[in-house]
Amino acid sequence: MYDSILLPTDGSEAAEAAYDHAVEITDRFGATLHVLYVADTTEYSTVTFENDVVDSLEREGRTVVDDVVADAESRGVEAVGVVMQGGAYETILSYADENDVDLVVMGTHGRRGLDRVLVGSVTERVVRTADVPVVTVRAAK
Repeated sequence: MYDSILLPTDGSEAAEAAYDHAVEITDRFGATLHVLYVADTTEYSTVTFENDVVDSLEREGRTVVDDVVADAESRGVEAVGVVMQGGAYETILSYADENDVDLVVMGTHGRRGLDRVLVGSVTERVVRTADVPVVTVRAAK
């Protein structure tokens, strides 16, 4: 049913909450876990001029991805990791499409009301626009 599962991560508590679910589903189906960190270059207006900012985001992403992949592999799950630049939800959707992902497992911060409207939600955008099922896991409060 699921051969390829995507876990977008930013190293947050919400992403960590989704991790255990992603590993369990991946293991159950004998799938491959794709761990994706998006160095969100849309958040920084200086990014196109300052390679140091992009390099820093990518270094942070590589650390997060490497840790998640190593842990998943130690639990017997085949995992691959990648760090990409771009807008978060657009890059997640693009990666899922280009890599024939069957399921996306994502954390959510559980914001509500005005806070959600002002901050926006990458997870919500992925849920609304993905062509594949999306499992969301709320971070513990």
